Amino acid sequence: MNHPDALKPFRLGVCYYPEHWEETLWEDDYRRMREMGLTVIRVGEFAWSLFEPEEGVFQFELFDRAIDAAHRHGLKVILGTPTATPPAWLTHKYPEVLNVTHEGVTLQHGMRRHYNYSSPKYKELCAIITRRMAQQYHDHPAVIGWQIDNELNCETSRFYADADHLAFRSWVREKYQTLDRLNAAWGTVFWSQTYTDWEQIFLPRPTTAGYQPNPHLALDEKRFISDNTIAFAKIQGDILREVAPSHWVTTNGLFQHLDNHRMTDDLLDFYSYDSYPQFSTIFLDPAEEDALADRSSSLNLSAVRSISPNFCIMEQQSGGGGWVNRIDMPMPKPGQMRLWTYQSIAHGADLVLYFRWRTATVGHEIYWHGINDYHNLPNRRVREASDIGAELARVGVSIAGSRVRADIAILRDYDNEWDGEYDVWHGPFQWKSGKEWFKALQKRHIPNDVLYLREGTSLEELQRYSVLVYPHPAILRDETAALLEAYVKSGGKVIFGCRTGYKNEHGHCYMRPFPGAAANLCGITVEEFTKVMGTRKPTSMQWGEDSDALTLAPDFNDILEVAPDSATVTVVATYATDYYAGKPAVTRNAFGQGEAWYFGAVFTAAAAGRVIDALGLQSPSAAWLQLPPSVELIVREGEAGTLHFLLNYSEEAAVIQVSGERTELLSDTPLSGDVTLPGYGVMILKEK
Repeated sequence: MNHPDALKPFRLGVCYYPEHWEETLWEDDYRRMREMGLTVIRVGEFAWSLFEPEEGVFQFELFDRAIDAAHRHGLKVILGTPTATPPAWLTHKYPEVLNVTHEGVTLQHGMRRHYNYSSPKYKELCAIITRRMAQQYHDHPAVIGWQIDNELNCETSRFYADADHLAFRSWVREKYQTLDRLNAAWGTVFWSQTYTDWEQIFLPRPTTAGYQPNPHLALDEKRFISDNTIAFAKIQGDILREVAPSHWVTTNGLFQHLDNHRMTDDLLDFYSYDSYPQFSTIFLDPAEEDALADRSSSLNLSAVRSISPNFCIMEQQSGGGGWVNRIDMPMPKPGQMRLWTYQSIAHGADLVLYFRWRTATVGHEIYWHGINDYHNLPNRRVREASDIGAELARVGVSIAGSRVRADIAILRDYDNEWDGEYDVWHGPFQWKSGKEWFKALQKRHIPNDVLYLREGTSLEELQRYSVLVYPHPAILRDETAALLEAYVKSGGKVIFGCRTGYKNEHGHCYMRPFPGAAANLCGITVEEFTKVMGTRKPTSMQWGEDSDALTLAPDFNDILEVAPDSATVTVVATYATDYYAGKPAVTRNAFGQGEAWYFGAVFTAAAAGRVIDALGLQSPSAAWLQLPPSVELIVREGEAGTLHFLLNYSEEAAVIQVSGERTELLSDTPLSGDVTLPGYGVMILKEK
């Protein structure tokens, strides 16, 4: 991080589009922002056609006036480079910049993100507009930072223009050096796919039916897209560092096929996320038990925190609605906007901007409601935002710079995420098990991190946690297995699920007993396995001798085998039914000072709860705080002490029990005994 204090002091702000409004509205908008406690705005990320109305002709006067006016009102400004929306003159004159679908259809002008990252001309023009903007505003006293592009890989995260095929060919040539090595990595001996000339190499193209590429090529495709996206962002990042070194640099998103960790390490001062908790409710499975709804955004925020322990929310949901051709979300109920704001802050956000100041009156997003309605009259969301602004003006200094504390981490990695998009024999399991573990931990008020295992992950990073949950790492490199062995030897506990360790980094299946690279650590082999689907009814697991201690074992079953002479492996649960009834389903292996668990199915919250209870894990505030299931607990520690954030996701009031006395930070009042937390309410308890 070039600017270690970039996220200090704590700031609350809003996304603003001066180009959408009559200039006569600006002064009143800015005045009301300050009255509401907002201190920063984001501008410019979709305004390329205004900055450069024709090639080589630059006009900054409108934004000069808008930024000068913001400065007069004491507002700070974040500038977005406008490269997510190339203007019509650009795409008309240089059609090679446009993206192409897998089927070969060129995406035309009229939406956004319709370009490709590989076009030399597009990269050249992006560099020019970025440099001219940086030169224009590098010393403006209101400007504090830059957002590169907007939501990289949103709308689409696959690219098949001619330039992309050429760039991919160069990428694989640099990666593999020889065709023999490439053919080996992609297993091209299968189905006579062997390549004999580099000119034969393309990104996946339509084959027999839609998107059905060689699976090893498909994995490398995702790696290429990530590298190519980072290279595109780096062009702008390098220019901003050169021309505006006093400003910080970030970008926003969390979308597919992008190693956000490496991008942040290489280019950014911190990462930014766009938080729309009601997105979580759009695709809820009505059959899902204890669906998390907007609470599942906390799991997303935990993943963001793994990229950047302290981060920015560049777009925080403030209203409901959607685009003209889709209905996404209802309007937040009273208190929900405040709840979602503190959800972001509790999980590590030290800069939060609402989307948006006023609902657009034109374009696709005329129903994507912001704080203000079209008519600009006072409304409930304005009042709620004002209350939040007043609170954070008082307590933000106690929050900024503090870090979330957790003793357990759910492990992820990009190899398995990207491979699992195509490989349905393990990909869907990762997300299901991760969510079920999160549910089980939430019910017990045990905060968790999400930790991405990467090539440079150190033993010390793992040792921050007493427990690691790595649900279904089908791809497990020997180096990763060795790192986990060292972690367990030193006293850590790791928990695997079915489908662990049977693939290498290319997605090839190991010719060794399952669970492959994890076999030594787990102390077991997989005797047999089966997909559970169709007429094959899910079996159950029997935990110990209690006949009522049953949990489902859905989706996939690994039937485990323990060596008869093993002195370290304990069978924790067995299968209760089917032809493998009585066979080991869950095992625990004592390894060094720690232990490795193997769970032979996809996790349910009930099964994860069994493991949690067996490990004796408890809420960090269990000794003095009792919470109902509807309330989430997150703990942040910093110079101001330890802060316990309590978030009630229910519309109904919740009763919490506080032993002794604690100070509630938002109201600056002492609390003790039974305390009522209102529906959608928030409290921050400070330890003495």
